[in-house]
Amino acid sequence: MEKPTRLSRLAAAHGVATAYEPVIGEPVRVARETVVAVLAALGVHPEADELPGDPDDLDHGPLLPPTLVLRDGEAPPPLPEGTALRLRTEDGVSLPIPTGPTALPLGYHTLSATAPDGRTAESTLIVVPPRLPAPPGRGHGLLVQLYSLLSERSWGMGDLVDLADLASWAGHEYGADFVQLNPLHAAVPGGPDHPTDPSPYRPATRRYPDPVHLRIEDVPEYAYLDGEARRDTDRLLARAAELRAGVLGGEALIDRDAIWALKHQALEILHGVPRGPGRHAAYHAYLASQGRALEEHATWCALAELHGPDWRAWPVGLRDPRSPATARAREEHHDRVDFHSWLAWLTDTQLARAQRAARASGMSVGLVHDLALGVHPHGSDAWAQQRLLAGGMSAGAPPDAFNTRGQDWGLPPWRPDRLAQHGYAPYRELLAGVLRHAGGVRIDHVMSQFRLWWIPEGAGPADGTYVSYDANAMLGVVALEAHRAGAVVIGEDLGTVPPGVREELAGRGMAGTSVLWFERDWSRPDAPPLPSDAWRVDCLATATTHDLPSTAARLTADYVRLRETLGITDDPEGELRTALDESAEWLAYFDRLGLLPPDAGEPERIAAVYRFLARTPARMVGVWLPDTTGDRRPQNVPGTYREYPNWRLPIADAEGRPVTLEALATSPRVAALLAAVRDEMTGP
Repeated sequence: MEKPTRLSRLAAAHGVATAYEPVIGEPVRVARETVVAVLAALGVHPEADELPGDPDDLDHGPLLPPTLVLRDGEAPPPLPEGTALRLRTEDGVSLPIPTGPTALPLGYHTLSATAPDGRTAESTLIVVPPRLPAPPGRGHGLLVQLYSLLSERSWGMGDLVDLADLASWAGHEYGADFVQLNPLHAAVPGGPDHPTDPSPYRPATRRYPDPVHLRIEDVPEYAYLDGEARRDTDRLLARAAELRAGVLGGEALIDRDAIWALKHQALEILHGVPRGPGRHAAYHAYLASQGRALEEHATWCALAELHGPDWRAWPVGLRDPRSPATARAREEHHDRVDFHSWLAWLTDTQLARAQRAARASGMSVGLVHDLALGVHPHGSDAWAQQRLLAGGMSAGAPPDAFNTRGQDWGLPPWRPDRLAQHGYAPYRELLAGVLRHAGGVRIDHVMSQFRLWWIPEGAGPADGTYVSYDANAMLGVVALEAHRAGAVVIGEDLGTVPPGVREELAGRGMAGTSVLWFERDWSRPDAPPLPSDAWRVDCLATATTHDLPSTAARLTADYVRLRETLGITDDPEGELRTALDESAEWLAYFDRLGLLPPDAGEPERIAAVYRFLARTPARMVGVWLPDTTGDRRPQNVPGTYREYPNWRLPIADAEGRPVTLEALATSPRVAALLAAVRDEMTGP
């Protein structure tokens, strides 16, 4: 019995669960080999001589943890009597700290301690605001997957100029307060034998947006093309028009690789156009502001062109971002590194323009970006931050009612111990980058701030375990970066959520996510629809998400028929009956509330859904943009890969015909829905 006790003690000390409860009161034991593998990924071995000391032993344990997070006005932790503390602020100011509660400047500081017995310690001290910024008031906005929003000028998928136009139109015409997007993170490029992964949730990096979203004609140097360069670019424009026509005509899906091939050629041409002194200075200021993070991402991009995107298959010396071989390669391929740095700058400038357009239209929040949970194991973040990631591990989810086999997302998780050792710098830099041109951020799978399901390489999704993260530190960094950016934060807290998580998030001012179909009065045996006045205030209220059926598909149960066609339901008849019953129940409820006119058709039924959401006290109400057109097709069907064109569909009408941004702006159906939401939000 000694070894299990030892293993259990080691696991508890390092935040590794030896059991979990998929259903409260029904614990499941984690296999010993899983616990051992996860501990090994944390650099801990059960055979080690050392065991964790008693955390309450102030005289023998470490004086300070690697990182200490305090809310504004909170006192430092207990220390041996007579210990002197000194603070060096992020601005370089040094000052002593009293032991009791005291006002400290918000920020990332260095705390030094000297005990009477001569022991010393140094820690990163992060002082954070007690709450996150709240939206300026109640507001509504649009939810959109940018790639799906094609205009008559885009190159086969939505781009950042389309985003600026959408935001400006929605703000000016309908008083919208925000536009929530899919992650715009840069993807791992495809190759001759494999396409780019179209999922925006498995990016190469979360620090930098993807230049595939650029509008080529909006790059200032485009205006100065002439001669052969102009003719070559015009030919690319003509081919882009063919791609756009194919998608809008319904003959083709969004082809990210084909679009990027054309944009890449055009950008190579533009990169050769001399920049004026002002733009040259602005570019170099951007490089200086981004520092090593951008240098490493651009280096990875250049090396991926030479050796393929999987850095684990590169020559050995290049697998380390800080090796002499990598430094030599960076110098040898300086032009390519500069090209990819320049692409990041261009994308940053067009994203900034979109946020300015949103705010200029009257939006109180503007763009709300989506922060993916993790990164692709082949990508630039996995290469540059490999010492921070748990080798041989993948993040996922255990089996539950929705996924009986569990899920493996193929994302290497951050090591919580390494985050603490680095003062959470990787996380704070990531958040600062995402919030650089934004009024808000949605954090995908917000439970990752508390714990993540780690799956050892080669094991199935069910054969993992939970690893805990320091939620006080993670959420504290979120609060500080959101405070500095003046941004709202939305946590995606759908699905299985551990007890206390929603309460903790609400206490910190983080908005949750409430989807109409899941909001029921679970205190009653029949679990009827939750009345509008019983909804939580701090949430984004919506009818659907990118992983769920559109409202038209939900009301008609078309999504069940799609699941049957795709072969991902074991009981299509039972699912269909349940779906139709749920739809009828909600529609009857809307009718009792007076939200449905007589002989209401599908557009009026969808409007009733959103008018109901507008009657809740939710601070933010989000309209899924495809719902305005009656689109029945989901953007993503979880559990499918080749069976369904995930992340490759343009917004379409009820018959599946693609709809341009220009057509959206002149559609009576779209206007009626958005006006109904606006009027319901503002009242009589």
